[in-house]
Amino acid sequence: MIKDTSQQDTMLSSSKKTGLKVSLSILIAVIFITIAWQSFSSWQRNEISVATEQLKLATVERGDLLRDIIATGKVVAANAPIVYSPEDGLVTLLVKPGDLVNFGQQVAIIDSPQLMAKLNQQKTLVQQLSADVSREKLAARRTELTLKQKAELAKVNLVAAEREWRRADISIKRHLISQIDYEESQDELAKAKLTAHHAEQEAKLAQDTLAFEVENKVLQLKAKQQELAELQRKVDELNVTSPVAGIVGNWLVEQKAKITSNESLMMIVDLSAYEAELQVPEAFAGDIGLGMSVEVNFGGETLAGKLASISPEVINNQVTTRVRIENTHDANLRQNQRVSARIILEQKHNVLMIRRGPFYQSGAGKVSYKVQENIAQKIAIVTGATSMSHIEVINGVKEGDVLVTSDLEIFENKAQVLLY
Repeated sequence: MIKDTSQQDTMLSSSKKTGLKVSLSILIAVIFITIAWQSFSSWQRNEISVATEQLKLATVERGDLLRDIIATGKVVAANAPIVYSPEDGLVTLLVKPGDLVNFGQQVAIIDSPQLMAKLNQQKTLVQQLSADVSREKLAARRTELTLKQKAELAKVNLVAAEREWRRADISIKRHLISQIDYEESQDELAKAKLTAHHAEQEAKLAQDTLAFEVENKVLQLKAKQQELAELQRKVDELNVTSPVAGIVGNWLVEQKAKITSNESLMMIVDLSAYEAELQVPEAFAGDIGLGMSVEVNFGGETLAGKLASISPEVINNQVTTRVRIENTHDANLRQNQRVSARIILEQKHNVLMIRRGPFYQSGAGKVSYKVQENIAQKIAIVTGATSMSHIEVINGVKEGDVLVTSDLEIFENKAQVLLY
């Protein structure tokens, strides 16, 4: 009788299964130890680890670097002359702030009684001198006529004396007159010649003297006429006109006010030319210069300009500059309109550059961290020109390298940092 099959079974050795399990366990242990050792070695080398989301990264690129300064300011009129009072008096303003005026349009009247009195007095004086000149001319003609008559009478007397001398000469030859009578005729002839000669010379001298006197009176009249013309010019200037075509800015005096000479009346803003008044930080004062190109932005529009003036003083850590804007005729500019501008200091072509970030300050522009896979390696760099958006890298990197641009203090100046 057969109870079971136990006697039919054959016992097999389990040594093969055990060996396989041991080998597998050893392999797993080696892999684990290797990974642990690599992690430990990496941790030992990197010393610290930083989360990638805490960092800002940028790629080194090659391109054109535009070194510039961003500034803000306002639009001001390039030509905004102030109208002044020419004389003392009462002012009547004919235009109001905001009114459009043309070149030469009357904008104010000055009532100056003193100046008007001087003008009337000068007119009277000129009239008197004109009468004096006419009187002098008449007197000169009268005196000249008298002297001419005297000279002609002297000539007549000379002719008569010559005739008496000839008669006496014939008579003395015929012994009809005495020697004394003959000599008297000779004396009369000599006297007549002398009188005629002196009369002629006196007439010529009187003619020159009278011409001089008349000319002197005429010069006096011209001098007073010039004074009258100057007073008339001043009176005409009492009608104050606009020196430019534009818009009335502000009244600088009250209506019907009593004003003095050269006192400001109003401002006229020339609408044909504008400038931008920009405030530049004091730190960039040494970098800017006259003639630099400027891009002025307002209301979505951009206009080109040139740096025209730089203030020599610093106020509230700001330097005031003026930019002469080009082609403002079609631009919708207004006085005191706020604008932003970019002053172009320098432009470099085909240079290595990286986006600007806090690393430039924390690393003093000499240190950065290059990222490769999950490791940030500390490197030395040489930086050059800077713009508002990029920094030139002269040495230490190549195109395509990835650098940390955020603050480097988080790396604690370590040579390598693990990123996770």
